Amino acid sequence: MPIEITMPKLSDTMTDGTLVRWLKKENDKVKAGDVIAEVETDKATQELEAFEPGTVAKLLVEEGKKVPVGGLIVILAKPDEDLAAIVKAAGGKVAAGAGNSAPRGSVASSAAVPTTVAAPVSTTDSAGPALVDGSRPARISPLARKLAAEKGIDINSLRGSGPDGRIIKRDVLAASPGASGFILPGAPVPAPVAAAPAPIPVRLETKTIPLSNMRQTIARRLLQAKQTVPHFYVSIDVVMDALLELRQAANAQLAPIKLTVTDFIARATACAVAQVPAVNASFTDTAIVRHGGVHLGIAVAVEDGLVVPVIRDAQSKGLRHLSEEIRQLAQLARTRKLKAEQMTGGTITISNLGMYGIREFLAIINPPESAILAIGGTEARPIVKNGQVTPAQVMTVSLSADHRVIDGALGAEFLSRFKTILENPLAMLV
Repeated sequence: MPIEITMPKLSDTMTDGTLVRWLKKENDKVKAGDVIAEVETDKATQELEAFEPGTVAKLLVEEGKKVPVGGLIVILAKPDEDLAAIVKAAGGKVAAGAGNSAPRGSVASSAAVPTTVAAPVSTTDSAGPALVDGSRPARISPLARKLAAEKGIDINSLRGSGPDGRIIKRDVLAASPGASGFILPGAPVPAPVAAAPAPIPVRLETKTIPLSNMRQTIARRLLQAKQTVPHFYVSIDVVMDALLELRQAANAQLAPIKLTVTDFIARATACAVAQVPAVNASFTDTAIVRHGGVHLGIAVAVEDGLVVPVIRDAQSKGLRHLSEEIRQLAQLARTRKLKAEQMTGGTITISNLGMYGIREFLAIINPPESAILAIGGTEARPIVKNGQVTPAQVMTVSLSADHRVIDGALGAEFLSRFKTILENPLAMLV
């Protein structure tokens, strides 16, 4: 009996997946464990493995097509089976793979599973594929292609730093338009001119951008959160001078390891939640569930959306452990290599926009969590200390809370503990 592989459920919220790229073609031999395709889910792009050996008899889905979970996508012939007969029999099953559920009797045990994450292939470029080393198409995002054209940069000479070597915006911006090897053949070399104020670049264009699975999930979940979760907000100012001095001293001792302000904020959050455990809870129709561990989400911006990797049991991890785990998870997030279990199960989240110069903002809760901290930037402000006005480094923090779980007084108590820990940072080292 042939092996029928269906679209697997690769995340807890996945309802369909986009077949980004086939890594095997019809008549190819497949061993158990071979990766046969890349699939974009609502959270990442993941690879599909074959569980059994065989020969690819029929690819039932075109690249770029969406398939519901359970939809038939490929049929493999077992080593001892008649390939031609299976291909002929598979002719009527194309529709099933194109959007309907798999037919009755499909082999459930042959569903592929995720292993590592790979980058999606851009299908929106219209200028034709770029070539790397004159042989194979370069993987380049539409924005990067447009910027390269504007700057006169030869994309064949760029080395991609995105997922799977994909050329992205930062690779183009990092390239020097005047450097050898980056000028398009035949492009004029500008003559030296007197320095003049650079005009503000205008890159406006009318464009319709199809929603990725990730963007659709973000839209659906955040809309649901604002419609169904009664948010309330409290903010507090934190004097950061003592923490910044401690960080500077610690980094001098730990070089080349560098602790970031986010590392200290993560540690302070875990400590504050341990002291006020009622905020570490979720609402259900019949109960409020308090969690026994602080599973800390760290919001990370990626090229086409936002992901929230989760640090398990953050309350039991010291600063250096947290710092290393945050760094590793952020790198996995930016290269789209997070596994599903690394993005689920959070109990409270941190969203930090301080590095963008944002003084204060309000974040949307990520259900089923009941709280999220919005971290603004640290800046010099006048404060009153011992009756005197004096300068200090101050950071504004805002808590968004689910009023079904957290009352105003409880939210204020949590922020007060959080402030106290950050302003007396030596306690975090114990």
